[in-house]
Amino acid sequence: MNIVIAPDSFKDSLSAAAAAAAIAQGLAQVWPDARLLQCPMADGGEGTVDAVLAACQGTVRSHRVQGPLGSSVEARWGWLAESHTAIIEMAEASGLQLVAPGRRDACASSTFGTGELIRAALDAGARRIILAIGGSATNDGGAGAMQALGVRLLDAQGEPLARGGLALADLARIDLTHMDPRLAQVRFEIAADVNNPLCGPHGASAIFGPQKGATPTQVAQLDAALGHFAEHCASVLPRDVRDEPGSGAAGGLGFAAKAFLAAQFRPGVEVVAELVGLDRAVQGADLVITGEGRFDAQTLRGKTPFGVARIAQRHQVPVVVIAGTLGEGYEQMYAHGVDAAFALPSGPLSLEQACGEAAGLLRARAADIARLWRAAAGRTR
Repeated sequence: MNIVIAPDSFKDSLSAAAAAAAIAQGLAQVWPDARLLQCPMADGGEGTVDAVLAACQGTVRSHRVQGPLGSSVEARWGWLAESHTAIIEMAEASGLQLVAPGRRDACASSTFGTGELIRAALDAGARRIILAIGGSATNDGGAGAMQALGVRLLDAQGEPLARGGLALADLARIDLTHMDPRLAQVRFEIAADVNNPLCGPHGASAIFGPQKGATPTQVAQLDAALGHFAEHCASVLPRDVRDEPGSGAAGGLGFAAKAFLAAQFRPGVEVVAELVGLDRAVQGADLVITGEGRFDAQTLRGKTPFGVARIAQRHQVPVVVIAGTLGEGYEQMYAHGVDAAFALPSGPLSLEQACGEAAGLLRARAADIARLWRAAAGRTR
Protein backbone atom coordinates (compact mmCIF):
# COMPACT_ATOMS: atom_id res chain seq x y z
CA MET A 1 0.00 0.00 0.00
CA ASN A 2 1.55 3.30 -1.14
CA ILE A 3 0.05 6.43 0.40
CA VAL A 4 1.05 10.05 -0.22
CA ILE A 5 0.29 12.36 2.71
CA ALA A 6 0.14 15.97 1.50
CA PRO A 7 -1.71 18.31 3.90
CA ASP A 8 -1.47 22.05 4.38
CA SER A 9 -0.96 23.46 7.86
CA PHE A 10 -3.86 23.55 10.31
CA LYS A 11 -3.84 27.20 11.29
CA ASP A 12 -3.16 27.98 14.96
CA SER A 13 -2.51 24.32 15.73
CA LEU A 14 -0.18 22.30 13.44
CA SER A 15 2.36 23.02 10.73
CA ALA A 16 1.98 21.07 7.49
CA ALA A 17 4.89 18.83 8.53
CA ALA A 18 3.34 18.14 11.94
CA ALA A 19 -0.03 17.40 10.33
CA ALA A 20 1.57 14.98 7.87
CA ALA A 21 3.40 13.22 10.70
CA ALA A 22 0.19 12.83 12.72
CA ILE A 23 -1.68 11.38 9.74
CA ALA A 24 1.18 8.97 9.08
CA GLN A 25 1.11 7.78 12.69
CA GLY A 26 -2.61 7.07 12.48
CA LEU A 27 -2.26 5.14 9.23
CA ALA A 28 0.66 3.13 10.57
CA GLN A 29 -1.49 1.86 13.43
CA VAL A 30 -3.60 -0.02 10.88
CA TRP A 31 -1.10 -0.48 8.03
CA PRO A 32 2.31 -0.97 9.69
CA ASP A 33 3.79 -2.22 6.43
CA ALA A 34 2.42 0.57 4.22
CA ARG A 35 4.79 2.88 2.38
CA LEU A 36 3.88 6.33 3.71
CA LEU A 37 5.37 9.29 1.87
CA GLN A 38 4.99 12.54 3.81
CA CYS A 39 4.84 15.58 1.53
CA PRO A 40 3.90 18.73 3.52
CA MET A 41 2.22 21.33 1.34
CA ALA A 42 1.23 25.00 1.23
CA ASP A 43 -0.56 27.33 -1.18
CA GLY A 44 1.69 30.39 -1.10
CA GLY A 45 0.51 31.68 2.26
CA GLU A 46 1.78 31.09 5.76
CA GLY A 47 3.94 27.98 6.03
CA THR A 48 5.21 27.96 2.44
CA VAL A 49 8.87 28.24 3.43
CA ASP A 50 8.56 25.49 6.05
CA ALA A 51 6.72 23.13 3.67
CA VAL A 52 9.26 23.51 0.88
CA LEU A 53 12.30 23.21 3.13
CA ALA A 54 10.88 20.12 4.85
CA ALA A 55 10.68 18.36 1.49
CA CYS A 56 13.77 19.76 -0.21
CA GLN A 57 16.39 19.74 2.56
CA GLY A 58 16.89 23.47 2.20
CA THR A 59 18.07 25.83 4.90
CA VAL A 60 16.36 28.59 6.81
CA ARG A 61 18.01 31.98 6.76
CA SER A 62 16.98 35.09 8.62
CA HIS A 63 17.46 38.79 8.12
CA ARG A 64 16.52 41.79 10.24
CA VAL A 65 14.25 44.07 8.23
CA GLN A 66 11.71 46.83 8.62
CA GLY A 67 8.26 45.55 9.52
CA PRO A 68 5.08 46.89 7.94
CA LEU A 69 5.01 49.97 10.19
CA GLY A 70 8.76 50.50 10.35
CA SER A 71 9.76 48.63 13.49
CA SER A 72 12.56 46.07 13.20
CA VAL A 73 11.57 42.40 12.78
CA GLU A 74 13.55 39.19 12.27
CA ALA A 75 12.24 37.64 9.05
CA ARG A 76 12.98 34.08 7.90
CA TRP A 77 13.38 32.98 4.31
CA GLY A 78 14.31 29.73 2.61
CA TRP A 79 17.38 28.86 0.58
CA LEU A 80 17.86 25.94 -1.80
CA ALA A 81 21.59 26.05 -2.43
CA GLU A 82 21.76 23.53 -5.27
CA SER A 83 19.39 25.51 -7.49
CA HIS A 84 20.23 28.96 -6.08
CA THR A 85 16.55 29.41 -5.27
CA ALA A 86 15.20 31.69 -2.54
CA ILE A 87 11.70 31.25 -1.13
CA ILE A 88 10.42 34.44 0.46
CA GLU A 89 7.19 34.66 2.43
CA MET A 90 6.34 38.33 2.32
CA ALA A 91 4.27 37.90 5.49
CA GLU A 92 7.51 37.29 7.39
CA ALA A 93 8.50 40.91 6.73
CA SER A 94 5.24 42.66 5.88
CA GLY A 95 2.52 40.42 7.29
CA LEU A 96 -0.72 41.18 9.06
CA GLN A 97 0.30 38.99 11.99
CA LEU A 98 3.12 41.45 12.77
CA VAL A 99 0.66 44.24 13.60
CA ALA A 100 -1.75 44.19 16.54
CA PRO A 101 -5.39 44.61 15.41
CA GLY A 102 -5.68 48.06 16.96
CA ARG A 103 -2.59 49.33 15.13
CA ARG A 104 -3.34 48.13 11.60
CA ASP A 105 -2.96 50.98 9.13
CA ALA A 106 -3.45 50.25 5.43
CA CYS A 107 -2.53 53.84 4.58
CA ALA A 108 0.95 53.78 6.15
CA SER A 109 2.03 50.12 6.09
CA SER A 110 4.84 49.31 3.70
CA THR A 111 6.41 46.35 1.89
CA PHE A 112 9.89 47.85 2.38
CA GLY A 113 10.96 44.86 4.51
CA THR A 114 9.99 42.45 1.74
CA GLY A 115 12.29 44.35 -0.59
CA GLU A 116 15.04 43.99 1.99
CA LEU A 117 14.51 40.21 1.97
CA ILE A 118 14.79 40.20 -1.83
CA ARG A 119 18.03 42.13 -1.51
CA ALA A 120 19.34 39.56 0.99
CA ALA A 121 18.50 36.80 -1.50
CA LEU A 122 20.40 38.68 -4.22
CA ASP A 123 23.39 38.97 -1.89
CA ALA A 124 23.25 35.18 -1.41
CA GLY A 125 23.48 34.66 -5.17
CA ALA A 126 19.86 33.82 -5.94
CA ARG A 127 19.02 33.06 -9.56
CA ARG A 128 15.36 32.28 -8.86
CA ILE A 129 13.22 34.00 -6.25
CA ILE A 130 9.78 32.72 -5.33
CA LEU A 131 7.61 35.32 -3.60
CA ALA A 132 4.81 33.79 -1.54
CA ILE A 133 2.54 36.75 -1.03
CA GLY A 134 -0.31 35.73 1.25
CA GLY A 135 -1.19 37.43 4.54
CA SER A 136 0.00 40.98 3.90
CA ALA A 137 -0.59 43.99 6.16
CA THR A 138 0.10 46.36 3.28
CA ASN A 139 -1.69 48.33 0.59
CA ASP A 140 1.19 50.17 -1.06
CA GLY A 141 1.23 48.57 -4.51
CA GLY A 142 4.61 47.06 -3.71
CA ALA A 143 6.12 50.56 -3.73
CA GLY A 144 8.00 49.99 -0.48
CA ALA A 145 9.64 46.83 -1.81
CA MET A 146 10.78 48.70 -4.89
CA GLN A 147 12.15 51.55 -2.76
CA ALA A 148 14.24 49.01 -0.85
CA LEU A 149 15.59 47.77 -4.19
CA GLY A 150 16.73 51.20 -5.33
CA VAL A 151 13.70 52.65 -7.11
CA ARG A 152 13.26 56.31 -6.17
CA LEU A 153 9.70 57.61 -5.83
CA LEU A 154 9.76 61.39 -5.74
CA ASP A 155 7.23 64.14 -5.04
CA ALA A 156 6.88 67.43 -6.93
CA GLN A 157 9.79 68.93 -4.95
CA GLY A 158 12.05 66.01 -5.83
CA GLU A 159 11.91 64.60 -2.29
CA PRO A 160 11.47 60.87 -1.58
CA LEU A 161 7.93 59.84 -0.76
CA ALA A 162 6.99 58.68 2.71
CA ARG A 163 6.18 54.98 3.09
CA GLY A 164 2.69 53.59 2.59
CA GLY A 165 -0.01 53.50 -0.02
CA LEU A 166 -1.58 56.88 0.73
CA ALA A 167 1.71 58.70 0.06
CA LEU A 168 1.57 57.48 -3.55
CA ALA A 169 -1.02 60.20 -4.21
CA ASP A 170 1.88 62.68 -4.09
CA LEU A 171 4.06 60.80 -6.59
CA ALA A 172 5.43 63.06 -9.32
CA ARG A 173 8.34 61.07 -10.75
CA ILE A 174 9.86 57.58 -10.74
CA ASP A 175 13.65 57.32 -11.01
CA LEU A 176 14.97 53.88 -11.99
CA THR A 177 18.63 54.95 -12.17
CA HIS A 178 19.63 53.21 -8.94
CA MET A 179 17.41 50.13 -9.23
CA ASP A 180 19.50 47.08 -8.29
CA PRO A 181 20.93 45.77 -11.60
CA ARG A 182 21.05 42.19 -10.27
CA LEU A 183 17.26 42.03 -10.49
CA ALA A 184 17.47 41.69 -14.26
CA GLN A 185 19.42 38.42 -13.89
CA VAL A 186 16.88 36.71 -11.62
CA ARG A 187 13.75 34.74 -12.46
CA PHE A 188 10.89 35.86 -10.21
CA GLU A 189 7.74 33.87 -9.53
CA ILE A 190 4.74 34.98 -7.49
CA ALA A 191 3.07 32.19 -5.54
CA ALA A 192 -0.46 33.20 -4.55
CA ASP A 193 -4.12 32.26 -4.82
CA VAL A 194 -5.51 35.78 -5.41
CA ASN A 195 -6.39 36.98 -8.92
CA ASN A 196 -7.70 40.50 -8.21
CA PRO A 197 -6.61 43.48 -10.34
CA LEU A 198 -4.81 46.40 -8.70
CA CYS A 199 -7.65 48.94 -8.70
CA GLY A 200 -11.42 49.22 -8.87
CA PRO A 201 -14.28 47.50 -7.03
CA HIS A 202 -12.43 44.17 -7.10
CA GLY A 203 -9.00 45.68 -6.50
CA ALA A 204 -6.55 45.50 -3.62
CA SER A 205 -7.94 48.44 -1.66
CA ALA A 206 -11.64 47.62 -1.98
CA ILE A 207 -11.40 43.90 -1.26
CA PHE A 208 -8.54 43.67 1.23
CA GLY A 209 -8.10 47.20 2.59
CA PRO A 210 -10.77 46.95 5.34
CA GLN A 211 -9.16 43.93 7.00
CA LYS A 212 -5.93 45.94 7.13
CA GLY A 213 -7.56 48.85 8.95
CA ALA A 214 -8.86 51.03 6.12
CA THR A 215 -12.12 52.97 6.54
CA PRO A 216 -14.48 53.35 3.56
CA THR A 217 -13.05 56.84 2.92
CA GLN A 218 -9.50 55.53 3.10
CA VAL A 219 -10.36 52.68 0.72
CA ALA A 220 -11.35 55.23 -1.92
CA GLN A 221 -8.21 57.30 -1.26
CA LEU A 222 -5.95 54.28 -1.45
CA ASP A 223 -7.58 53.06 -4.65
CA ALA A 224 -6.97 56.46 -6.27
CA ALA A 225 -3.37 56.53 -5.00
CA LEU A 226 -2.64 53.08 -6.44
CA GLY A 227 -4.16 54.15 -9.74
CA HIS A 228 -1.91 57.23 -9.74
CA PHE A 229 1.11 55.00 -9.03
CA ALA A 230 0.14 52.69 -11.90
CA GLU A 231 -0.10 55.66 -14.30
CA HIS A 232 3.45 56.72 -13.48
CA CYS A 233 4.71 53.14 -13.72
CA ALA A 234 3.16 52.82 -17.18
CA SER A 235 5.15 55.85 -18.32
CA VAL A 236 8.56 54.38 -17.39
CA LEU A 237 8.06 50.60 -17.71
CA PRO A 238 7.42 48.40 -20.77
CA ARG A 239 3.96 47.18 -19.73
CA ASP A 240 0.90 48.43 -17.87
CA VAL A 241 -0.13 45.44 -15.74
CA ARG A 242 -2.61 47.04 -13.35
CA ASP A 243 -5.59 45.14 -14.78
CA GLU A 244 -3.87 41.76 -14.99
CA PRO A 245 -5.12 39.02 -12.64
CA GLY A 246 -3.04 38.94 -9.48
CA SER A 247 -1.85 42.54 -9.60
CA GLY A 248 -3.98 43.26 -6.54
CA ALA A 249 -2.47 40.42 -4.51
CA ALA A 250 -0.81 41.40 -1.21
CA GLY A 251 -2.04 44.97 -1.40
CA GLY A 252 -0.58 45.38 -4.87
CA LEU A 253 2.79 43.71 -4.34
CA GLY A 254 1.70 41.48 -7.21
CA PHE A 255 1.53 44.61 -9.40
CA ALA A 256 5.07 45.74 -8.54
CA ALA A 257 6.48 42.24 -9.01
CA LYS A 258 4.90 41.99 -12.44
CA ALA A 259 5.70 45.55 -13.52
CA PHE A 260 9.24 45.99 -12.20
CA LEU A 261 10.50 42.40 -11.92
CA ALA A 262 8.69 40.70 -14.83
CA ALA A 263 7.49 38.11 -12.33
CA GLN A 264 5.47 35.13 -13.48
CA PHE A 265 2.23 34.71 -11.53
CA ARG A 266 1.43 31.11 -10.59
CA PRO A 267 -0.98 29.45 -8.15
CA GLY A 268 0.91 28.98 -4.91
CA VAL A 269 0.00 25.32 -4.55
CA GLU A 270 1.30 24.67 -8.07
CA VAL A 271 4.67 26.22 -7.21
CA VAL A 272 4.98 24.26 -3.96
CA ALA A 273 3.90 21.02 -5.63
CA GLU A 274 6.61 21.46 -8.25
CA LEU A 275 9.30 22.17 -5.66
CA VAL A 276 8.43 19.19 -3.47
CA GLY A 277 7.97 16.79 -6.42
CA LEU A 278 4.33 15.97 -5.67
CA ASP A 279 3.44 14.88 -9.21
CA ARG A 280 6.23 12.29 -9.20
CA ALA A 281 5.27 11.13 -5.70
CA VAL A 282 1.63 10.56 -6.67
CA GLN A 283 2.46 8.39 -9.69
CA GLY A 284 1.81 4.80 -8.69
CA ALA A 285 0.27 5.70 -5.31
CA ASP A 286 -2.81 3.85 -4.07
CA LEU A 287 -4.19 6.78 -2.08
CA VAL A 288 -3.54 10.46 -1.42
CA ILE A 289 -4.54 12.10 1.85
CA THR A 290 -4.56 15.88 2.08
CA GLY A 291 -6.16 18.38 4.44
CA GLU A 292 -6.44 21.89 5.85
CA GLY A 293 -8.05 23.69 8.73
CA ARG A 294 -11.30 24.59 6.96
CA PHE A 295 -12.48 22.76 3.86
CA ASP A 296 -15.28 24.57 2.03
CA ALA A 297 -16.22 26.21 -1.28
CA GLN A 298 -13.26 28.61 -0.91
CA THR A 299 -10.93 25.64 -1.39
CA LEU A 300 -11.81 25.79 -5.09
CA ARG A 301 -9.94 29.10 -5.34
CA GLY A 302 -6.60 27.34 -5.41
CA LYS A 303 -6.06 26.15 -1.87
CA THR A 304 -3.90 23.14 -1.13
CA PRO A 305 -6.50 20.30 -1.27
CA PHE A 306 -7.69 21.59 -4.66
CA GLY A 307 -4.18 21.58 -6.10
CA VAL A 308 -3.35 18.19 -4.63
CA ALA A 309 -6.62 16.71 -5.94
CA ARG A 310 -5.97 18.00 -9.46
CA ILE A 311 -2.59 16.28 -9.56
CA ALA A 312 -4.00 13.03 -8.15
CA GLN A 313 -6.87 13.15 -10.63
CA ARG A 314 -4.40 13.22 -13.53
CA HIS A 315 -2.97 9.93 -12.26
CA GLN A 316 -6.37 8.45 -11.34
CA VAL A 317 -5.44 8.18 -7.66
CA PRO A 318 -8.25 8.56 -5.09
CA VAL A 319 -8.07 11.49 -2.66
CA VAL A 320 -9.33 11.77 0.91
CA VAL A 321 -9.46 15.10 2.76
CA ILE A 322 -9.19 15.47 6.52
CA ALA A 323 -10.14 18.96 7.73
CA GLY A 324 -10.63 20.78 10.98
CA THR A 325 -14.12 21.65 9.82
CA LEU A 326 -16.24 20.98 6.74
CA GLY A 327 -17.76 24.29 5.71
CA GLU A 328 -20.50 25.34 3.33
CA GLY A 329 -20.08 24.08 -0.21
CA TYR A 330 -17.26 21.61 0.45
CA GLU A 331 -19.20 19.03 -1.58
CA GLN A 332 -18.29 20.96 -4.73
CA MET A 333 -14.80 19.49 -4.44
CA TYR A 334 -16.21 16.05 -5.24
CA ALA A 335 -16.31 17.16 -8.88
CA HIS A 336 -12.61 18.09 -8.77
CA GLY A 337 -10.85 14.91 -7.72
CA VAL A 338 -11.80 14.54 -4.05
CA ASP A 339 -13.44 11.22 -3.22
CA ALA A 340 -14.28 11.70 0.46
CA ALA A 341 -13.89 14.30 3.21
CA PHE A 342 -13.88 13.94 6.99
CA ALA A 343 -13.89 16.48 9.82
CA LEU A 344 -11.60 16.05 12.81
CA PRO A 345 -13.95 16.37 15.80
CA SER A 346 -15.79 13.24 16.85
CA GLY A 347 -18.15 15.28 19.04
CA PRO A 348 -18.76 18.83 20.29
CA LEU A 349 -15.48 20.68 20.84
CA SER A 350 -14.54 24.32 21.36
CA LEU A 351 -12.10 25.86 18.87
CA GLU A 352 -9.47 25.97 21.61
CA GLN A 353 -9.94 22.27 22.35
CA ALA A 354 -9.85 21.34 18.67
CA CYS A 355 -6.61 23.27 18.13
CA GLY A 356 -5.01 21.81 21.24
CA GLU A 357 -5.98 18.24 20.35
CA ALA A 358 -5.43 18.50 16.59
CA ALA A 359 -2.56 16.00 16.40
CA GLY A 360 -4.46 13.32 18.30
CA LEU A 361 -7.61 13.94 16.29
CA LEU A 362 -5.69 13.64 13.03
CA ARG A 363 -4.15 10.34 14.14
CA ALA A 364 -7.57 8.96 15.09
CA ARG A 365 -9.25 10.07 11.87
CA ALA A 366 -6.41 8.67 9.73
CA ALA A 367 -6.70 5.32 11.52
CA ASP A 368 -10.47 5.33 10.90
CA ILE A 369 -9.88 5.95 7.19
CA ALA A 370 -7.37 3.11 7.02
CA ARG A 371 -9.80 0.71 8.68
CA LEU A 372 -12.58 1.69 6.31
CA TRP A 373 -10.29 1.29 3.29
CA ARG A 374 -9.08 -2.10 4.51
CA ALA A 375 -12.64 -3.31 5.06
CA ALA A 376 -13.75 -2.14 1.61
CA ALA A 377 -10.73 -3.78 -0.02
CA GLY A 378 -11.48 -7.06 1.76
CA ARG A 379 -15.04 -7.15 0.44
CA THR A 380 -13.95 -6.62 -3.18
CA ARG A 381 -11.60 -9.60 -3.22
